[in-house]
Amino acid sequence: MQTTSSTELSRRALLIAGAASLTTTSVAGAPPPATAETLKRGAPAMSKVSVTVNGELRELELDTRTTLLDALREHLHLTGTKKGCDHGQCGACTVIVGGRRINSCLTLAVMHQGDEITTIEGLGSPGRLHPMQAAFVKHDGYQCGYCTPGQICSAVAVLDEVRAGIPSHVTDDLNAPVRLSNAELRERMSGNICRCGAYSNIAEAIEEVAGRSA
Repeated sequence: MQTTSSTELSRRALLIAGAASLTTTSVAGAPPPATAETLKRGAPAMSKVSVTVNGELRELELDTRTTLLDALREHLHLTGTKKGCDHGQCGACTVIVGGRRINSCLTLAVMHQGDEITTIEGLGSPGRLHPMQAAFVKHDGYQCGYCTPGQICSAVAVLDEVRAGIPSHVTDDLNAPVRLSNAELRERMSGNICRCGAYSNIAEAIEEVAGRSA
């Protein structure tokens, strides 16, 4: 009958103990072992985000996958910003971040820590309309109204772009001040779709505000 020597038994015990230590000891600099909670299927990774929305500091704890659009609508209840295509093609979700217009459906909320965000609610109120809002009403540029918040936010940013001398794809002379021609206006607003077809009315509203501010 074959027997195991005491030396062999000691060697096996050391191997078993070493293997056990590898399962419980973290390598320096490595993340801590996952807990049962973090390993639970579908558990979201959460993150705290602080943003200034329409002049007010807002602090949120969000799933890191939350888009800025959903943070505004579902968490801050600012439903003026609309979800249209959810693919960045219609412009209904346009908001102004740091003075520049963006499609809020294409960016994550956690990417905007510390940013200043303006939605349609922050441009004006029913009793005190922004000039662009008033012009849209005057020229019937809103019609069904679904795309209007994005159209107005985009239009306000377009005039700021022109004043800043930022060229577009149709700008003829890059060394001269940008002039808001009809071609410039239509090119710059081409990312905002109006399914009612109120484009000419929208253009008239923007041109009126541009002339007033020029």
